[in-house]
Amino acid sequence: MKSESERAVQAAIASEIRLLNPDVRASPALVSELLDPEFTEFGASGRRWDATSVLTVTSSGSVLPESPVVVSEMAGTELAPGIVHLTYFADNGGRRAWRSSLWRRADTGWRLYFHQATPSA
Repeated sequence: MKSESERAVQAAIASEIRLLNPDVRASPALVSELLDPEFTEFGASGRRWDATSVLTVTSSGSVLPESPVVVSEMAGTELAPGIVHLTYFADNGGRRAWRSSLWRRADTGWRLYFHQATPSA
């Protein structure tokens, strides 16, 4: 039987994988379900994002479903009750980066609170 901590990590991983799905990323409503209102990201481009800027881009229709992101070395740990840290390597059509996410459990489910991507050769 899985511990509460293991279930929390698995839930955060499932939410991260869902957010990486091209069909989800193209839908502002689905992205909004997964982003914490206080979300912040430091992207691989060096740009700083928040929930509003991400939703503005997805709402503009300029985000088209893309190739699935290839994820490897996914690992997670529960830092405190309701807070999970994930790390993984992602290859998005040749754009490769190490990624780190903090997920926070809310009444509505797991929501991405913070994300950072560091480009990799």
